[in-house]
Amino acid sequence: MIEITRNFKELLEFRLLKLEQLSPAANLLQVLLGPRQVGKTTAVQQIAKTWSGPVVYASADLPFAPEHEWITAQWQQARSYQNSKTLLVLDEIQKVRNWSSIVKILIDDERHRRSGMRIVLLGSASWTIEAGLGDTLAGRFEITRAYHWTYQECISAFGWGLIDFLKYGGYPVPAQFIDDSDRWQRFILDSIVEPMLSKDILPLKQIAKPALFRQAFALAMSYPAQEVAIHKMLGQLQDKGNSTTIKNYLDMMASGYAIRLLEKYSTRPLSKKSSSPKLIPLCSALIHAFAQPSLVDENKDWLGRIFENTIGAHLCKEFSEVSYWREGNDEVDFVVEIDRQVIGIEVKSGRKKSISGLLKFRSKFLDAKTILMDFELGEKFLLASDPKNFLLNLI
Repeated sequence: MIEITRNFKELLEFRLLKLEQLSPAANLLQVLLGPRQVGKTTAVQQIAKTWSGPVVYASADLPFAPEHEWITAQWQQARSYQNSKTLLVLDEIQKVRNWSSIVKILIDDERHRRSGMRIVLLGSASWTIEAGLGDTLAGRFEITRAYHWTYQECISAFGWGLIDFLKYGGYPVPAQFIDDSDRWQRFILDSIVEPMLSKDILPLKQIAKPALFRQAFALAMSYPAQEVAIHKMLGQLQDKGNSTTIKNYLDMMASGYAIRLLEKYSTRPLSKKSSSPKLIPLCSALIHAFAQPSLVDENKDWLGRIFENTIGAHLCKEFSEVSYWREGNDEVDFVVEIDRQVIGIEVKSGRKKSISGLLKFRSKFLDAKTILMDFELGEKFLLASDPKNFLLNLI
């Protein structure tokens, strides 16, 4: 397999090197967040290979969750080098109980010592990490996000076309199995989905019915780019639950980088919160862990749905403000806000769809711009080196 240098690796390395320009008393933790199996550890190892000082790497992904003394021990080992260029990397930090409290003590001490030591924390459970950062470590960190593999990266590494990406995109390791779809699916389920659920999501909270959660996860993956009422999902689950439980489950899936829940676009906050979410699984591989990838070839409607979801997932990775819009039968697939400019995007994906929604959206939001994105334009968007300017140049 060709070794790919991912964009977030370059950003993280740049930030680590730039810390030299800060006062050691203002040292910042570098936090790398993202789903499993997308190359976070590989990227840090690539940085470590060419790092000019000592490197201490340790992972908390152990059979039993380590106590906070584990962090202290790794930190002391790094300090023992007495070198301002020492790089300390702590992987799967969310597995350590009360990790943020001890890290706060240690980074504050590091700042007081003015040691200049660089510290990188890696994690694959967004909610756990970000809660700890916000509650305890405010003003002491920068976040670099590592998302699923992009279309451009899959072209570079595997020579894929767009249809390959719509079927299998997201994870590099199982790409070697795409000629055997059963083996590919089994790998995704056993080596990616199950560890994500059992290690990154379910441990976040006490789940009374883990089997119900797993059913809800599989069901969520079957609704790519669809607005789904919670009570509708509830009616399709075998085990009993309630709407609040299912909504909490969806939020937890989002915390594990599996999906994004899009709210309805509105200038009224209450209207946003009361809407049904539009589900965007964040890569096609998660969807086709539960549905045959060959459906992309066999079913034009499914192909259109997957293409729309792929555009939505890419928008979610690039922009913080992404939603959808609906009024009666009129709808717009995605609404993004870029530099205070509202843009409605309708994905023309082969399914029979009217553009009346775009017209209604423009009449209702006079300052908004709109884009009609077909396969050709969508592929260019997925390949754009600067997605923000790509969209702005279209309007």
